[in-house]
Amino acid sequence: MPRELIVEADGGSRGNPGPAGYGAVVLDPASGEALAEAAEYIGTATNNVAEYKGLLAGLRAAKALDPEATVHVRMDSKLVVEQMSGRWQIKHPDMKPLAAEAAAVFPSDRVSYEWIPRARNKHADRLANEAMDAGRDGRQWEPRDSRAALAAAGAKAVGPADAAPAAPPAGWAAPDLGVPATLVLLRHGETALTPQKRFSGSGGTDPELSAAGRRQAEATAAALAARGTVQAVVSSPLRRCRETAGTIADRIGLDVRVEEGLRETDFGAWEGLTFAEVRERYREDLDAWLGSTKAAPTGGGESFAAVARRVVVARDRLLARYAGKTVLVVTHVTPIKTLVRLALGAPPDSLFRMELSAASLSAVAYYADGNASVRLFNETSHLR
Repeated sequence: MPRELIVEADGGSRGNPGPAGYGAVVLDPASGEALAEAAEYIGTATNNVAEYKGLLAGLRAAKALDPEATVHVRMDSKLVVEQMSGRWQIKHPDMKPLAAEAAAVFPSDRVSYEWIPRARNKHADRLANEAMDAGRDGRQWEPRDSRAALAAAGAKAVGPADAAPAAPPAGWAAPDLGVPATLVLLRHGETALTPQKRFSGSGGTDPELSAAGRRQAEATAAALAARGTVQAVVSSPLRRCRETAGTIADRIGLDVRVEEGLRETDFGAWEGLTFAEVRERYREDLDAWLGSTKAAPTGGGESFAAVARRVVVARDRLLARYAGKTVLVVTHVTPIKTLVRLALGAPPDSLFRMELSAASLSAVAYYADGNASVRLFNETSHLR
C-alpha cells in the first residue's frame, strides 16, 4: 500500500504584487509531525503566483521523501485548490506554467486537494512569512534546524525530517478564540487482566469490568456529577469502556455515543499475555515494537502508528460534532496517550514514557485556531 503524505502550502505577497515568498510543509498523516519544510523569498510577485510556487515546493519535497507516495494537499487558496482539482480554468499566463509543473510532479490519481481555512494553515503561513522576512533583510531563509537538508526536493531549503511545527508559547494564544472543545479522557476501570498487567487490546476476549473496576466507575461518576461540566459522553466500543461510560452517563443523565476509532490497539498474538511472557516467546518482535511505533505485534497486530491514524480521525470527528463543549471520552491507554502526545507535539516514542492508571482522568482543550492545550494528565484523586 503506498505511503500517504500531507502537503500544506501557502504563499504571500506584501503589496500584491510586492515582495513575496512561499512556505510548504510535508506532514505524516498519522502523527501530524513535520517530515520536511520548504520556503523561499521569490522577489516581486502576486499572492497567486506565490501560492502556486508553495504548492510546487511542497509536492517536490513530498516526492523527495517518497516518489511512490499518495499526496493530500491542503491549502487556504481557493483558487489554487479549484484550479488544480480541474473545476476552474487557469487563464493567467503567470500561473499556467506553474500549474503544469505542479501537475507533473506526481500522477494525477495520486494527488488530492482540499481547501482549509487560514487558521488551519498556520505552519505553512509561518514559513512563507519567515521567507519574506529573510528577503526583506537581504538573507536567505534557513530552516530552524538545518542538520538534514533535502536538496532533492528542488526547493530553496528543506528542513529536517524530525522537525515539529512551531507551537505558540503557553498562555499567549489570542484572547478571542472562543470556548474550546474539551475532551476529558477517561481510561476505563479495571478488568481481571489489569492488575496482572496483561496485554488487553481490541483483539482479545473483550473482558468486563471487575468488582474493583465497577467501584472505580462509580467513584468517577460521583466526581464528574459533582463538577457538572460534562455535556456529552463518548465511548470506545469495547465492553470495559461501555460499562464505565454507562455508569457515568446514568449518573449525570446523558446517553453514551460509541466511537469505533477509540478502541484499544489490537495486540495480535500477545493478547492476554504478560510482558515477560511476550519477551520469552516473541523476543525479536517485542524488541522491534519497542524500537518503533511503526512495528506491529506478532500475528497481525496493530502498530501504534496505525492506531494514531484512526485516533486522529476520531478526534477530528468529535471536535466537529462537539465544538465548544466538554465531552467525556471513555477509552484506553493507547488512544489517550496518542491524543496527549499529539497535543504536546511530542515525538512518537514518547508513548513509551507515559503511564496511565485505570480510571484516571486526563484532559485536552482544542481551540478554534487549531492549537491544543493539555490541562490534566493521569489524575486519580477522585478514586481515593
